[in-house]
Amino acid sequence: MTDAPTLRVVEAGLFERPVAMRLPFRFGAATVTRARQAFLRLRVEDGAGRQAEGYAAELMVPKWFDKNPELSNEDNEAQLRRSLQIAAGLALEAAPASAFGLHAALEPAHHRAAGAEGLNGLIASFGLALVDRAILDALCRLDDLPVTDAIRANRPGIDASTTRDLAGFDLPAFLAGLRPQPSLHLRHTVGYADALRPEEVGTRLGDGLPESLTEEIEALGISHFKIKLSGRPEADVERLKAVAGVLDRFDRYRATLDGNEQFDDEAHVLDLWDRIEAEPALKRLRSSILFVEQPINRAKALSEPVARLAVRVPVEIDESDGTPNAFLEARACGYTGISSKSCKGFYRAVLNAARVAQWNAQAGSECFFMSAEDLTTQAGIAVQQDLALASLLSLGHVERNGHHYVDGMAGADAREAGAFLDVHPDLYRPHGANLRLRVEAGRIALGSVLASPGLGVAAPAAEAAFASLSEKDIAA
Repeated sequence: MTDAPTLRVVEAGLFERPVAMRLPFRFGAATVTRARQAFLRLRVEDGAGRQAEGYAAELMVPKWFDKNPELSNEDNEAQLRRSLQIAAGLALEAAPASAFGLHAALEPAHHRAAGAEGLNGLIASFGLALVDRAILDALCRLDDLPVTDAIRANRPGIDASTTRDLAGFDLPAFLAGLRPQPSLHLRHTVGYADALRPEEVGTRLGDGLPESLTEEIEALGISHFKIKLSGRPEADVERLKAVAGVLDRFDRYRATLDGNEQFDDEAHVLDLWDRIEAEPALKRLRSSILFVEQPINRAKALSEPVARLAVRVPVEIDESDGTPNAFLEARACGYTGISSKSCKGFYRAVLNAARVAQWNAQAGSECFFMSAEDLTTQAGIAVQQDLALASLLSLGHVERNGHHYVDGMAGADAREAGAFLDVHPDLYRPHGANLRLRVEAGRIALGSVLASPGLGVAAPAAEAAFASLSEKDIAA
């Protein structure tokens, strides 16, 4: 089964659900306590007249896609909502094509339309990412295939039409050679304001769940961590020393550092790295660090070299990844890594993974890399689609901050939660009337996610989610 079927989008519905954070999430200069989750349901039809529904969901996290301090959280949500409306409208107007052909046709038109309304590349990517995932989900359901099988057989028709630098690369062979991982390490986010030890927790929530870094490690066996930075080298070293004081008590761990664009330039990041290397209390933490993520503000990140930093520690882009060619621009500046995030695009991640494979083959060593990062994906459709992508690309570990900052499957009714638990019992565990990610020995099991026809979510669960949203349609 290799020929990509022609699809037409015949129906689209947009929905939302409010989400209150369990704990405040501090990243960069922002602290988020609540947001809204966007849901998309599309119906597609193939050339034979068969129809299927596809689904996607993503939290509309404020202060990440556009960090303009003059915009309110509601302004940020309106930007993302508008991006999704534009993308869904263009999909309904698009001529029939393969799933990837629809993406290739929509991407430039969508970025132009979003740009005309003052929406940046990351915001534009958000709307198209949900549309792409819903179409791919529907294709998988038409074929009764899990997404991993569909991608390896290239049922979407992925080609190099949007990434001309891959024109000589054997994409079908690359896709066929993907080997999804049955489980992934959870990489726990350590927010800048998070309590590190039990005695640092103020008023307890009383929900019986961990509230400090120490408690998370002891309860879940976590060994991978993502540590947020402030962009102030002296303060960051003190914070890292406090974090290391907790992590060093445990046998083995791996860590990444996330700058969230808080550094002005390479010199300021080098200042931090000099301080880290000079601090004896950070010796073990330093040896555990895999890479530094997007330290420099996106306004400068792709216009100034980071070669001096990159020879000392691998550096990747995240917020700068707003276009199909951002990784090419980043490579020219000295970056060797890029993040995979469902909110930026399923196909973008797959094609960037192909670039990593091509460049490493040319270099004769594994110089380039991709990591799986998170934007507080909510338990349910959003987290499962992102996990399926990280597994497909064999990324080994995935940042999962929603398990800590969000109250499980918050907002879902009993029917929806019950449906997810019934068909994905390896991924969730009940906690009162709620569901939470099941994490054992620091790992997330993905058997049911990889076996379910569709993009990581069994049909009864997806249908139950949208049944609870049926009266909240906000489609333009």
